[in-house]
Amino acid sequence: MPKITLSGVTVDFPFQPYRCQEEYMSKVLECLQKKVNGVLESPTGTGKTLCLLCTTLAWREHLRDAVSARRIAERVRGELFLDRPLSSWGNVASEGDVPACHADLPKIIYASRTHSQLTQVISELRNTSYRPRVCVLGSREQLCIHPEVKKQESNHMQVHLCRKKVASRSCHFYNNVEEKSLEQELATPILDIEDLVRSGNKHKLCPYYLARNLKQQADIIFMPYNYLLDAKSRRAHGIDLKGTVVIFDEAHNVEKMCEEAASFDLTPHDVASGLDVISQVLEEQTKAAQQAGLQLGVGEGSPSTGLNLELEDLAKLKMILLRLEGAIDAVELPGGDSGVTKPGSYIFELFAEAQITCQTKGCILDSLDQLIQHLAGRTGLFTNTAGLQKLADIIQSVFSADPAEGGPGSATGPGSQYYKVHIHPDAGPRRTAQRSDAWNTTAARKQGKVLSYWCFSPGHSMRELVRQGVRTLILTSGTLAPVSSFALEMQIPFPVFLENPHVIDKHQIWVGVIPRGPDGAQLSSAFDKRFSDECLSSLGKALGNIARVVPHGLLVFFPSYPVMEKSLEFWQARDFTRKLEALKPLFVEPRSKGGFSEVMAAYYARVAAPGSSGAAFLAVCRGKASEGLDFADANGRGVMVTGLPYPPRLDPRVVLKMQFLDEMRGQGGAAGQFLSGHDWYRQQASRAVNQAIGRVIRHRHDYGAVFLCDHRFAYPDARAQLPSWVRPHVKVYDSFGHVVRDVAQFFRVAQKTMSLLAPRAAVPGLGTEEGSAAVAMSPSPLPTRKAMSLDVHVPSLRQRHSGSPVTADAEGSLCVEYEQEAVRAQCRPRGLLAALEHSEQLAEGPGDKAIPGEEEAHCPTLLAPREKRPADEQRGKRKKVRLVSGPQEEPAACAETGRAKLFMAAVKQALSQASFDAFTRALRDYKSSDDLAALATRLGPLFAEDPKKHSLLRGALACRGCPLGGPTLGPWCSCGARGHRDPGLTCSPETGRGRTPVLAPPSRWSL
Repeated sequence: MPKITLSGVTVDFPFQPYRCQEEYMSKVLECLQKKVNGVLESPTGTGKTLCLLCTTLAWREHLRDAVSARRIAERVRGELFLDRPLSSWGNVASEGDVPACHADLPKIIYASRTHSQLTQVISELRNTSYRPRVCVLGSREQLCIHPEVKKQESNHMQVHLCRKKVASRSCHFYNNVEEKSLEQELATPILDIEDLVRSGNKHKLCPYYLARNLKQQADIIFMPYNYLLDAKSRRAHGIDLKGTVVIFDEAHNVEKMCEEAASFDLTPHDVASGLDVISQVLEEQTKAAQQAGLQLGVGEGSPSTGLNLELEDLAKLKMILLRLEGAIDAVELPGGDSGVTKPGSYIFELFAEAQITCQTKGCILDSLDQLIQHLAGRTGLFTNTAGLQKLADIIQSVFSADPAEGGPGSATGPGSQYYKVHIHPDAGPRRTAQRSDAWNTTAARKQGKVLSYWCFSPGHSMRELVRQGVRTLILTSGTLAPVSSFALEMQIPFPVFLENPHVIDKHQIWVGVIPRGPDGAQLSSAFDKRFSDECLSSLGKALGNIARVVPHGLLVFFPSYPVMEKSLEFWQARDFTRKLEALKPLFVEPRSKGGFSEVMAAYYARVAAPGSSGAAFLAVCRGKASEGLDFADANGRGVMVTGLPYPPRLDPRVVLKMQFLDEMRGQGGAAGQFLSGHDWYRQQASRAVNQAIGRVIRHRHDYGAVFLCDHRFAYPDARAQLPSWVRPHVKVYDSFGHVVRDVAQFFRVAQKTMSLLAPRAAVPGLGTEEGSAAVAMSPSPLPTRKAMSLDVHVPSLRQRHSGSPVTADAEGSLCVEYEQEAVRAQCRPRGLLAALEHSEQLAEGPGDKAIPGEEEAHCPTLLAPREKRPADEQRGKRKKVRLVSGPQEEPAACAETGRAKLFMAAVKQALSQASFDAFTRALRDYKSSDDLAALATRLGPLFAEDPKKHSLLRGALACRGCPLGGPTLGPWCSCGARGHRDPGLTCSPETGRGRTPVLAPPSRWSL
């Protein structure tokens, strides 16, 4: 590997670095050597993660060598270094910055937003020549392998049950940690979260406490950055920041995380659920005391209860919650849905009415902790301790007694000026029933009120880290622009700045501002224009024209979900969606987290499908698709931003944030230390746009186009907020025709110039904590039909207009209908997938047959669970099912054989080598034995246990006949009945469900 010397430090880099990478590493070294903070922006694809790791580890090794050199020189009085002065070991040695011993070398704390991002960072570390001692911190929810603890529904219940078992030494996984944690196999390799869990299961020791043990000796510690920003998490994980180098990667989210970590919302449900739990325990303890003949309380005289709290303490705890509930409900609101805002110090007055003060908080927290731990592991209606845990966290956050943590500490504490108390009506269901005890309050009959305690200064959390003794703080991301205002928000000095250029050439990026659509109408997402027919129509036409000239994948970002849904509703009503689908099938980012992986997998597969015209992915700025996902190469050749995504102007938190900034700026001498409210508001929109733009160029050889479709992007101040690497390429267009001409020319040149002309063969995984289904990793077109249903993800499209056609599936009216009168080929199925589809057709019977030639007109796709059929179809009106895919030019037999190979490739990628070998052996044995039961028994364990592999299992387990009918909830179950939801189970007339999966016998296996 090449070695380069920067500022006296030799960095071992995996390849010859680009100039921008050398500049980035120089700035990192400047921060480390001068003990100062830095804000470093480097676009995605410039290798900033690799630069960070190599530079910090090289600097640490250099420092370690300097320690060794000085100690040797002191012992032999310089005799071994007569021809080499000590200063030759680098700047750190001559500056007197060398620690006294190796144990004092600074630890490196590398923080990113999620564990999935950290896994990618650890993977990059393995590609370097550096082999430091590594530790990655995670929660019990991710690391615990104890069966009983894992069953707990909430994270805090897992915490308390784990603590109970550790204290009683009843967890054998924990008991093995001290004995085995120093084994070479566990202490030396670079382990990520998944590796820790695997090692824990293999060696029968707790991965959570193993990570904590490894932390003590680690050179570099990886963790999500909420572990650092939340004082409670820092204490829980025992994180000592003194003398450390802290790196925040993907730091564009740090501002938001800082504020959220220091804020809370206490709802009426939280207080009510806590009261219910205390009442239940109080009743149980009273009965236990009566049975034991005790009058005052339970304690040593009644050890069987397991709770070391007096009845009097429980009664006081309940009285505190009732008084807190009453104090919140007593606050007068102006009426309607509006709330009332008070200074941050008001929280102490409110809590004092409930006798929650600095003096009493210790006893209250101890009582709450004992109560929650007593209930850990129990099930039942009144054992949901989430409300009590939230209250304990809130008290701990408000009354931070440790001055080093920088909390307000008292009503006049320095931290309260950065907070506002906002009390507003609860948007949830009203509490209609009184509690069935005499301690009830009349407030329980009214609509509840939410107590919000909001922090508006991210610098408050940053200053806490500095007070902890951090040596150097580095914030870095691909999208920090505008960098100066970002640093201003952090409220700590950042002497080192960097806005790095990109590693790409000018022919790899095209950026255009499009103020008007093809019809000449102005494009605008302003509040008064965004829902006008003229604007929505022009935007739809612009999207259609852009989709024609952008090859492969096109990403379309809307300012918000309501704007996206309204646009889709308008386009569908005017037949725009059908025309768009003719160019590129549309995939929509769902609001819910559950269906996101499914949609992404289908989009990736569609773009990578042979002969595909690509696809368009409709997403939202600040949404799940706008960050952390890989849209490299063909997956994202174009990014279209349809407006400036300003935060909701009337949201109370936004209003109060702007007021807070204006108040702080108006104070004497603080004008230059704070943004104005207006500047912050504009900055939020700009940063969201920049994050969306960052999806288009992902590496050195990538290329793509950016379309800024809002007339306000033409203003100089808006363009000045764009990333520095984008600004030189921006061109404002007066005519839409010139846009189409220039973009077409750009892609012609780029495709000829760049070496990567074809779509990527492998579909990338999702860069989120969800991950993606195993089938998403295959280049074969295996999308689920539901992923392409716009009305599945857009609620306003679910109600059909009276004049719109009703189709057999949700996306039918949006898909292109190829009416070709081809004759169905009467040929024997070839390959695994073809055989499975053939068996499905046989099971359907003549009533379910599609129009001849329909499948031949498209690339066949696997059927997956569809939405419930419309009412008129249930009454017997059969509708045709249109499958959207690219034209198939090859003969059907060859295509089917190819799809079988692609399916086998997807299975091979999803399974381990041992499991795949078992899979192929099972198929070969079935070919000779024709024993379905034996095959199903052997294949079941390979797919059924992991939810990510269920799509492959559904592809393999087809159905035959079934004695039961049933509603149309999904197309197949392994019983052979259409309409049963449970794959892998068989049905019978007696029980309705069995336990043996049945595989339809394919005519031929293609291995």
